[in-house]
Amino acid sequence: MLTVKFTGEIIYWRGPAPFFFLPTPTKQSKEIKAVSNRLTYGWGCIPVTARIGETEWTTALIPREGAYMVPIKKVIREKLGLDDGVKTSIILEFEEKP
Repeated sequence: MLTVKFTGEIIYWRGPAPFFFLPTPTKQSKEIKAVSNRLTYGWGCIPVTARIGETEWTTALIPREGAYMVPIKKVIREKLGLDDGVKTSIILEFEEKP
């Protein structure tokens, strides 16, 4: 199991389906990319268990411009009081495909 930790700033993406994301920094993106073929289920998306503080949820990282975007679900943002521009620390846990 791969574990990645980092602190980043939440961004708001105003695409056709608006959402909030936490972009992975360059160093961590390279670590994930190096093993991505053992983690992805297709289209470059990578399933992950994410944790901020004591709050944990499952999601999938989305590749974007050489990095990965961690979707921050609305229920998680509301529970933790997170919004655009807020810095937060996150732990991502990956499991290799069998």
